Amino acid sequence: MVVTDALGRRLELKRPPQRIVSLVPSLTEWLFDVGLGARVVAVTDYCIEPAAALTGIPRIRGTKNPDRAKIIALQPDLVIADQEENRERDVQALMAAGIPVYVTAIRSVADVPEQYGRLAAVLGGADAAATGLAALHAVLAEAAQRAPQRRIPTLAFIWRDPWMAVGAETYASDLLERCGADNLGRRLPGRYPRASLETFMRLQPEVILLPNEPYAFSERDLVAFAPYGDVPAVRDGRVLLCDGMMLTWPGLRAVRALRVFAEAIAGGER
Repeated sequence: MVVTDALGRRLELKRPPQRIVSLVPSLTEWLFDVGLGARVVAVTDYCIEPAAALTGIPRIRGTKNPDRAKIIALQPDLVIADQEENRERDVQALMAAGIPVYVTAIRSVADVPEQYGRLAAVLGGADAAATGLAALHAVLAEAAQRAPQRRIPTLAFIWRDPWMAVGAETYASDLLERCGADNLGRRLPGRYPRASLETFMRLQPEVILLPNEPYAFSERDLVAFAPYGDVPAVRDGRVLLCDGMMLTWPGLRAVRALRVFAEAIAGGER
């Protein structure tokens, strides 16, 4: 059968794949969430959920430096990658070795049920994925019904030294906007803009989110904001530690994330 991935690339598969290598931590989690985990024969070092189910599954290094020789030796029916998470050169090398690679391109919460639904069909797992996909559609509809009186100026950092924030055309930005945020990171250039903390603070956020991954922000990082007492988020105690995987991992986590972040952001309204 011939299938088309999110980048419009045509792949020829002999049958629904039974041996899958996942190069994307969130997609690894999703495969297990929808009951397709038994087909996974290798994952990256950063694939950490579901932890118990991943015990003993071979690791093929990181998302940006996968062990291509090990992947080829495993003879998978399909490798799953993402345009943001993985490098084009690795995708091309695996394809040249005769390994089909299906690439997703998640830029919004709405992309998740649409693209994961298509992937589930490719895997012959549409029925298994149906309940989770329906839950995603329902929570998206619920979020669309919320009409905040005004959007709350919000910054969500993902790194420190250098300081980096969630910017335009990213899954996390779209999630925050659906939760009532005015993502100030979109005002700076780049999908993940980097700047001095002072530059970010000039944007006058009313809510600041510090996720625990990919950078492990914790209580010790709050002191960095002490010099900016005139910034509303600092003045009002709205510098919030949060779950990084809930913010940045596409998948069924979005069902809870759209509610949790809506509550957190709305709490900044005075």
